[in-house]
Amino acid sequence: MSTGFQFQQFYVRHDKCAMKVGTDGVLLGALATGGQHILDIGTGTGLCALMLAQRFTDACITAIDIDHDACQQATENVANSPFTERIKVLHTSLREYASTCDGHYDSIISNPPFFEESLNCPDKARNDARHTSSLPFSELISCSKQMLTDDGTLTLILPTTALSRIESECSYNNMFIVRKIFICTTEKKAPKRIVLYIRRHRAPVESETQTLMVKGSRNSMVNVQCSIVQRTPWYEDLTKDFYLSHTPSDKQP
Repeated sequence: MSTGFQFQQFYVRHDKCAMKVGTDGVLLGALATGGQHILDIGTGTGLCALMLAQRFTDACITAIDIDHDACQQATENVANSPFTERIKVLHTSLREYASTCDGHYDSIISNPPFFEESLNCPDKARNDARHTSSLPFSELISCSKQMLTDDGTLTLILPTTALSRIESECSYNNMFIVRKIFICTTEKKAPKRIVLYIRRHRAPVESETQTLMVKGSRNSMVNVQCSIVQRTPWYEDLTKDFYLSHTPSDKQP
């Protein structure tokens, strides 16, 4: 089993984390808005914080997580990166952290837990990372509103099935979704993920759909049709400053 992933400017270990490096994190890190002050809620390995530090060279980033092992892993990953002076990792819950912070962040990002009704996993760390009982959507939206600047943006990545729940919480907290990016894993599949941009002020909603991979076929030397998978131009361009190569492999998410 891989202990981590090598990106162009940093290495991310994930052997201590319940949730490993994956495409969701890469998408969030590549698509989230930036600013001078950024908060990463539920940082896990620290991947998104590292990606944002690379993208926004003047940003100061706070990365928080409720899980002790995740914070230790993120701290180690940050310490071994070129961005150690600009990323601070804290072991704290969102509720505790929000009680000390008001209207400070230009950008808040999160790849939050999203399971509500599924059976809890016996592994507590993995359960906390996957189930909303550890970070309810109501708390995520209300605390983010409190900590965002007036023009700040909350960027989330979630399953498309969670959209209606987030919309309800935004409506209750007088927050507004201003952009939606629906993510398809391959060109013939319905969107499974959505990236949301949420702000304090109402604006026309921008919506788009993007596909990560395309499947094709080729003839081998024995004239057998072989399936191949390639990144789409959109995903290729989105990740060109992070992945070591533009060819999908088992060693990259």
